[in-house]
This record gives sequence, structure tokens and C-alpha cells, in this order.
Amino acid sequence: MTERAFDIEKRSFEIIDLEVGPHGYGPMQWPIVRRVIHATADFDFAGKGGMLFHRDAVDSAFSAIKNRCTIVTDVDMVLAAINKKSLADLGLSTACYISDSQVAEEAKKLGKTRSEMAMRRAARDMDGGIVVVGNAPTALYEVIAMMREGVTKPALVVGIPVGFVSAPESKEELAKTDVPFITNSGRKGGSPAASSIMNAILLLYQSQRRE
Repeated sequence: MTERAFDIEKRSFEIIDLEVGPHGYGPMQWPIVRRVIHATADFDFAGKGGMLFHRDAVDSAFSAIKNRCTIVTDVDMVLAAINKKSLADLGLSTACYISDSQVAEEAKKLGKTRSEMAMRRAARDMDGGIVVVGNAPTALYEVIAMMREGVTKPALVVGIPVGFVSAPESKEELAKTDVPFITNSGRKGGSPAASSIMNAILLLYQSQRRE
């Protein structure tokens, strides 16, 4: 990041802090919420019922990163926006099967969405890893189903799909699970929000490691 870019980001964070004012997020949660607001320019993520954190979300993510976990995303756009330098520095691998031709064929054969089948394909990758869903509610529902079936157990599920159909409901369902999660309430979300959550976690981990 250039000095100019750093100054702009720093000033942006100061503006966000000022406009949000007092909030109920913890010291390891607020940097994540703030980065989502920075990526989306949407202060609703800090509003009433904004972002929701499982009590072990950040600690569980840190443990997974320390163990060099795999980060599984629902779409290529989320994967593309995760900081590649951080991934390389921490020795983390990634997986996204949404564009896999076999996944598309299997989905058509079984009458499922590609998002559902891509999550099934990633079951081994996400076990002990981090799942980041920013686009498809069907992907999040499939991850929840797999966890309940005992097929896989991620260290963290970031579930923040965007949309009018099933997005709010899938997030509510995620919040009922006992697996560490980060989500939000309502229709808002999307790839920029999802990737910014992951990037914030990576930066927090790197910052702690340097201390």
C-alpha cells in the first residue's frame, strides 16, 4: 500500500469512527465491522441488529489460520478480493469450486444449484477451515446442512449473502448453530462485505503476531 493510499484509508477509518460513535462491538470485532463499512460505505452494518459475532468467532479463526487452514469461498469474486499477500505470508490455501465443470454437471443432474454442489465439493477443504459466503444463500444453507449432518466442521463460517430471497433467513439459521460464525441481519451483504471481513481477520492476526 502506498503512503497516499494508507493516508486515505486512515482518514476513512477516522470518519467511520466519528460517524458511528459509541457502539457495542468488542476490540477484536470493531476493526472487522469498520472494514465492512469502509468497503461498502454502508453504516447499516454497524446499526441496530447489524453484524453478529459468535463469541468464539475471532479466536477460532486465529487458531485455524495458525494451523494454515484452507479458506473456502462461494464465488470467485469473494476469492479474488482476499488479500493475496496476506495469504502468501501466512501460508494459507484457498478453494472455490463454483466454476468447476464437474460441479455444474453434477448440479444439473441432481437438480441442485451450482452453489450447493460447490460447497459439497469443498467439504474436506472447509473442515477445520474458514468458509466465506458473500453471494448465494443456497451455499450458506448447504454449509449449515453439512455441519448438522456431521459431514464437516469449519472453524469459522462468514455468512453474509446478499439478496431478497432466502438471504435473511439463511443468516438467521446460521446464527442458531454452535459453530463460530460472523453474519449480519437482513438483506444486505455481498462479495465486497464478505471479502472485507476475511481481510480484516487476516490483518488482525498479522498484527497480533507482530506484537
